[in-house]
Amino acid sequence: MEIKTIKDELNSLAYHGRGILIGKSPDAKKAVIAYFIMGRSENSRNRVFIEDGEGIRTQAFDESKMVDPHLIIYAPVRVLGNKTIVTNGDQTDTIYDLMDKQMTFEQALRTREFEDDAPNYTPRISGIIHLDGGEMNYAMSILKSADGDGSSCQRYTYAYNNPIAGKGKFIHTYKCDGNPLPSFEGEPKTLEIPDMDIDSFTKLVWDNLNEDNKVSLFTRYIDLATGEYESRIVNKNK
Repeated sequence: MEIKTIKDELNSLAYHGRGILIGKSPDAKKAVIAYFIMGRSENSRNRVFIEDGEGIRTQAFDESKMVDPHLIIYAPVRVLGNKTIVTNGDQTDTIYDLMDKQMTFEQALRTREFEDDAPNYTPRISGIIHLDGGEMNYAMSILKSADGDGSSCQRYTYAYNNPIAGKGKFIHTYKCDGNPLPSFEGEPKTLEIPDMDIDSFTKLVWDNLNEDNKVSLFTRYIDLATGEYESRIVNKNK
């Protein structure tokens, strides 16, 4: 399987849409998360990330310019005990609520489909990290239309036990820019997780997202031994 650097992957497309990267640091001591949003319309670009408890949520930068909060205002990151959930929509709440009722990540997502934004039918991408005794495992999911046909939902879940240090998996909503936007295809991509602190990592991701389309970025490093974490938020709107 091809392994790319974060820089090369992010520069390979002008529009990834929304993206989730999860992996393990090269020293095997930390779980690494990055979640970003991009936008083409004024409504999509009129957003910022803000802290919300142990997670984050999106918020309109200029409330007077918010046309439709549907699909763009949600909590991308929530924490449930030793699990960290990250998604590109309000399925974060679905996963949180149903896993709190002893359902699995995959079972929770079986209650949801891709977004109702025809003709794009934007995929719902989700990730979850589970910490256990100083180790981590994680899973990723994508719910997408069948080749752009809104009558059929395809569900894929990818689970990673004892992930390799210095490697991560990256999934994003769109294969490339287009009209309508084509959904992501194939397995999550394998990217190198560099040996750097969270500030350098955050800068690496942010600086290599397309300048015209990037909106906001969230990063988090979680200590596998203690569960303690540090996070960063970068917003284009200030």
